[in-house]
Amino acid sequence: MLIAARSTATYNSAMATPLYKISFLNHGRVYELYARRVASSSLWGFTEVSELVFDLNDGLVIDPTEERLRDEFGHTRVLHLPMQGVLRVEEVEQKGKSAIRDAATGENVVTPFPLSAKPR
Repeated sequence: MLIAARSTATYNSAMATPLYKISFLNHGRVYELYARRVASSSLWGFTEVSELVFDLNDGLVIDPTEERLRDEFGHTRVLHLPMQGVLRVEEVEQKGKSAIRDAATGENVVTPFPLSAKPR
């Protein structure tokens, strides 16, 4: 009985702040964002996404895709996405890399800045 109580407590604490990966179409591109809240919107036919999660880049390495998404959606309180444009909503345990991909080819739209050649 004690084991069941412990596993329930662990499950409840892990589920207290769920994290969702949302993939949606926007102008011929597939956006992949992470958020803490996803629900049916009060606007008919829309999905409501809020509390977007972005990486905090304190170091020298900056992900250009993450930076572009932060520039575009960083000040957004609630994102109302048309239900037809939402491709997938996944509940995940940890944040992965956000992405912007071409819908036709699946290739990344934002590419990292090219690194210089190896020093001689």
